[in-house]
Order: sequence, then C-alpha cells, then structure tokens
Amino acid sequence: MAAPDLSTNLQEEATCAICLDYFTDPVMTDCGHNFCRECIRRCWGQPEGPYACPECRELSPQRNLRPNRPLAKMAEMARRLHPPSPVPQGVCAAHREPLAAFCSDDLRLLCAACERSAEHWAHRVRPLQDAADDAKPGRCEEGSRRMRSKESERAHAFSKVPGCPSSVLQKMVESQRQNVLGEFERLRRLLVEEEQQLLQKLEEEELEVLPRLREGAARLGQQSSQLAALIAELESRCQLPALGLLQVSEVQDVKLQPPEVVPMELRTVCRVPGLVETLRRFRGDVTLDPDTANPELVLSDDRRSVKRTDQRQALPDSPERFDPGPCVLGQERFSSGRHYWEVEVGDRASWALGVCRDNVNRKEKGELSTGNGFWILVFLGSFYNSTERAFSPLRDPPRRVGIFLDYEAGHLSFYSATDGSLLFIFPETTFSGTLRPLFSPLSSSPTPMTICQMKGGPGGAPVLP
Repeated sequence: MAAPDLSTNLQEEATCAICLDYFTDPVMTDCGHNFCRECIRRCWGQPEGPYACPECRELSPQRNLRPNRPLAKMAEMARRLHPPSPVPQGVCAAHREPLAAFCSDDLRLLCAACERSAEHWAHRVRPLQDAADDAKPGRCEEGSRRMRSKESERAHAFSKVPGCPSSVLQKMVESQRQNVLGEFERLRRLLVEEEQQLLQKLEEEELEVLPRLREGAARLGQQSSQLAALIAELESRCQLPALGLLQVSEVQDVKLQPPEVVPMELRTVCRVPGLVETLRRFRGDVTLDPDTANPELVLSDDRRSVKRTDQRQALPDSPERFDPGPCVLGQERFSSGRHYWEVEVGDRASWALGVCRDNVNRKEKGELSTGNGFWILVFLGSFYNSTERAFSPLRDPPRRVGIFLDYEAGHLSFYSATDGSLLFIFPETTFSGTLRPLFSPLSSSPTPMTICQMKGGPGGAPVLP
C-alpha cells in the first residue's frame, strides 16, 4: 500500500488549491502556500492590497510571489504519471466543480470557485437555471442580432483606428508605392533630358563637320571637272596634223589640291546613366575552359586570366580545342536568360571578346563570322571591328569591357565598364542552341586578359570589385 499512498501524496502536493489541477508556473506567497501564478493573480484581482491568502487568509501588504521551480518539476512528474482525466460535460475545467452560474457580462458558465474569484466580483452573475429560462428562442435571436450588429460596428470602428495594424500597413504600402512611382518618374525625366542632350551634341557635331566634308567634296569635284576638260582638249589636239600640232601653244599644267583632312571620330559617345550598374544585376561568375584553349594560350591556375605566348604547348589535340584560332571558351553555357560579365583588358594592343555557339568548328581558318556561329568584337590598337560593321575609330580605349547577353531578345552588346559608354551592339539576332563566352588575346603581351572575379556581397550575393 505504500506505493499508492506515495502516488496519491504526489498528486495532492502537485495540485493547486484554487483550480484543483496540477500546478502551472507555481509561485509561493509570504505565508508559504503555493498556487498557479494565473490562479492567484485572478484571486488578487484588485489593484491595491492587502491580499489575503486563499488557504490561510493571512494578509500580505503587497504582492510578493516567488517562483517555486522544484514544485513545477514535481507537477510535471505528476502530470506524466497521472495525466488529468477528461473534463466531463457540465464541469469547470479549471476547478473541477459543477457549472452552476452564468456571467452575463462575459457570457460564460461559472462554477462556485469561479463565481467567488475577483475576476467576476463586479459582474452580473445569475443561477444557471434562471439564465436558461430567460434565454427563450426569440430573445436568443434578438440578442444574437444585437451582438452581431455590435461586434460588426466594433470591428468596423477598429479597422478605422489609426493605430490598427492593417491600417498602418496599408499606409506604409501606399507611401512606399508613391516613393517608387516618384523615383522612377524622376529617373525617366533625367533619362529623357540626357537623351536630348546627347542627340543635340551629335547634331552639333554633324553641323560642324558635315559642311567641311561637303565643301571638300565640291572642291574635289570641281578639280575633277577641270582635269576632265583638259584631258578632252589634249585628246582633240592630238588629232591635228603635225604642222598644226607644232603651232599649238603649250598646255597649262593643272595642279590638284587635296581636300582638307577632317577627323572622322565622334566626340559624343552613347552613355546611359546607371545602365552598367543595372546590367550588373545579371552578372555571373565566368571561368575559362582549359580543354578549349589554343596551345599558344596560357591560363592562370584559377582559370580567370589568359595570355598568348610565342611558343606552343604540348597539349592533346581534340575537336574541342581551338587551333589555329587563338581562342578559349568559358565553362558556362547559355541557352536562356540574361547574362553579364566583365573582362579586364588593361592596355593590351589587341583583343577579341564575344560569344559563339557551342558546336562551332574550332579548327576554322579565316574570319570568325556570325554566319559561322561567332558574335565577337575585335579591338586593334585604336579601332573596333566586327563582322557586322566596318572599322570604327575609338577615342579612349576601355581598360575593362562589359558584355551583356539577352538570349530571348537576341541582344548582345559591349560596354566600357570604365565610363559606362556603349562600344558596340549587334543587330537583333535569333539565337538558337547553346552559346558560350569567347575570349582571345590575339597578340602576345605580358598583360593578360582577366575575367573580373565575383566577391561575396550581402546575403552571399556576388558583387564586382
């Protein structure tokens, strides 16, 4: 019998005298009795002391409740050994006493212990049978309508309260929406102004240079006409007899004046503010594929730099390797999406950058054209060249080149990452198959071509140096 007594004692010691259930967050009063924190708080509902202990009625001048952690562990052990039985219908879950009263203010059923608690001291509490007799169907429906109307009004009023969470969130979203619209509208105006300024500068350059070119062309045409007339006169005199030919005076010599040399380079470049920064959102980490490198190309250990030497390396020949073209491909393959990468070219005298189809003939001799699956931009000293356009003069060669590929849009463009100006853009192309980045140093130089390495940014996002 010792074991059952011990078990019963454990249950009794772990039970709150107010709720008659196992302790939950037990606390000890000054007189040494223990209660659930919430139970004693509800009993001591009045804001001012003194406070009477629910067991011994000893008064305490102030709330001085101390947590009883050992008792909390004991209650947890008792709860595990003897789980509380389900509360039968009509019994208070907190005090395990019959529900015998009804609180009209809280619309709750109460037991005798609940009715005595401070929580319901000032409430209208009636016997359960009296409350049930008054709850006739008509009155229930009327009360339900009043409650729905009242709660609906309260909910509507609450939604209109300035401090309501949904109201605050809506105002925050609307404020941010206006900020976004305003900032992009200002940006559009700035871009329109910048566009107009660039177009005006181009027009001024045209008006400055074109008349000089036309004047030189007109002068050259006039001299050509004089020369043609003189030639015709000489040819006609050659038909005269010898005597007449000897009597003709000496023909005046005509000296051609070369036209004025007019510089053909443009001072105005296409530079859209913030464009390169926007394109960097699509940046990717590109590395070189050593299996595609020409034997004259030397790659760095991290496969980001390449330079050309005068000696061929003893490398295995394969269809993937470029030879004789001094090219190497990137490891990455593109068949959709937008992609951007940057290459440091420094002060190299020549280079070629772009993309090509993955299945191109890498033993090709001669020009690498778009018809053969190559879209590349070639730099030769101070001129650019591509298969789509003749040589174009360049004022300030860039030290870093940005390449942007929009596969679905058929867009491939090159930018100076130094100042953000557009270098070249291919006509819109319908890409098919897989594309890969292409790199070529062209000439031997101690300065390598280097793919700009990505660095870890906030949240692990890569950023350009």
